[in-house]
Amino acid sequence: MAEKINKVTIIGSGPAGYTAAIYAARANLEPVMFAGGPTLEDPQRVPGGQLMVTTDVENYPGFPEAVTGPELMDRFQKQAERFGTVIHMENVVKLDLSKRPFFIQGETASCYSETIIIATGATAKWLGVKGEDLYKNRGVSACATCDGAFFKKQDVLVVGGGDTAMEEATYLAKIVNSVTLIHRRDTLRASKVMQERALKNPKISFLWNSAVEEVLGNEKGMTGAVVRNLKTNDTKLVTATGLFVAIGHTPNTGLFQGVLETHQGGYLKTVPGSTRTNIPGVFACGDVQDSYYRQAITAAGTGCMAAIDAERWLIEQGE
Repeated sequence: MAEKINKVTIIGSGPAGYTAAIYAARANLEPVMFAGGPTLEDPQRVPGGQLMVTTDVENYPGFPEAVTGPELMDRFQKQAERFGTVIHMENVVKLDLSKRPFFIQGETASCYSETIIIATGATAKWLGVKGEDLYKNRGVSACATCDGAFFKKQDVLVVGGGDTAMEEATYLAKIVNSVTLIHRRDTLRASKVMQERALKNPKISFLWNSAVEEVLGNEKGMTGAVVRNLKTNDTKLVTATGLFVAIGHTPNTGLFQGVLETHQGGYLKTVPGSTRTNIPGVFACGDVQDSYYRQAITAAGTGCMAAIDAERWLIEQGE
């Protein structure tokens, strides 16, 4: 067994993980964090979560002037380290939750821990088309509530046919000049209420049976997209300065499959009103357990909850 058993080990970083670390450290729980890093599937992944690929963040309280996502996460990290959090910039590759203390194996470091806080987040699903990566954060986004304000009185595209796409389109319609919603089929998967809301909105138009084939732009950013009609195979250029991909998110739960309970969409189940999972001593916070809000501020809030839940659980165990 490892020489020292951690009181709290945090898997993942981002607003949820770093906030959990700050609260746990201030409670003298001496947290250790595995912050994540590149993987074979995503060689460009960096610790810090989805904000690391976000340019200006204007809706995080305390920053009247915009702050970049990476700068905000750098401040979170420094604050966690200031209170003594030990951070390993690597991924967890193996986990044993069958008994306590739990065992965590990273790419180079390993440890045992009395409690675990999971903050591995979720990854937006992308289209995988030409030009998409090039214009991410320069027109291409996966979050209207995060980035919509940058497109005031402009023409934008939304891709998707579910509730998320309808929510994004309806939200954007309050801000932008026009929204063109592109969907692969001729019927929507969204709930009837969401469908009606979008279909009745005069600012939202629809391109049915269609898919984005390429994102176009210049040195300033995105200028439009090539859209293919999947029935006729015809293509056309649609002028727009923004493209919002709303085809869902994938929670990063591969490590926990078959061990921790999940919802149908793969998000970790937590006891309502808490961050407790089905295994005592294991807690989950942030986007890995939140398919609804998915905001930096709500992730940070549940990170705080997870640290407090872990602290109180340890006290209950007499530790």
